[in-house]
Amino acid sequence: MENGTKSGLRPRPNLGLGRVVGDPVQLKPSAPQSRPSLMQAPVLVLNATFEPINVTAVRRALVLVLKGVAQAEESHHAEVHSTSKSVLVPSVIRLVAYRHIPQQSRALSRKNILLRDRNTCQFCGQAFPASELTLDHVMPRSRGGRSSWENLVACCYSCNNHKGDRTPEEAGLKLQRRPRPFTLHTSRQLMRLMGHRDEKWRKYLFY
Repeated sequence: MENGTKSGLRPRPNLGLGRVVGDPVQLKPSAPQSRPSLMQAPVLVLNATFEPINVTAVRRALVLVLKGVAQAEESHHAEVHSTSKSVLVPSVIRLVAYRHIPQQSRALSRKNILLRDRNTCQFCGQAFPASELTLDHVMPRSRGGRSSWENLVACCYSCNNHKGDRTPEEAGLKLQRRPRPFTLHTSRQLMRLMGHRDEKWRKYLFY
């Protein structure tokens, strides 16, 4: 079985927007919007120059705003509460200081592979929450398969168990698409696709 927790991948800071050092900020959704998915909803991140550079979760976006690292450019009607204030849930945030973004592939990590594959199992084609997905080595590690962009795909647990220590062909499975490295071009394409679901993003994505 090719389980993502054993792939040896370690998440790395993403575009300088990883953990913010300082006192923890306690965030709680207001009662009308208390569903768990709210804090994991996508937020578009802009550089100080308004260039789209990343997509993060509401929880991380709120921490960046409350720490003064970013400011909200677009918001939803829902609110969350910290220990001292109420804040509208952001849809688009902009970094206060300009960050240089290297023109290269992203770090190989579970998070980035799921983002590249749009949280979709690459065998059955169904979308799942991140917690219900693992990583699968297309060519099993036991047969020389490497932990690389071209050999790792998002996979649901059902397909992962069915495939086991076999190739997709041997298991009667077919890849939805050929796995490729996650480049800046890939990231921009995903941002535009996600922009179709939130019209507040569109003016920043050159529609």
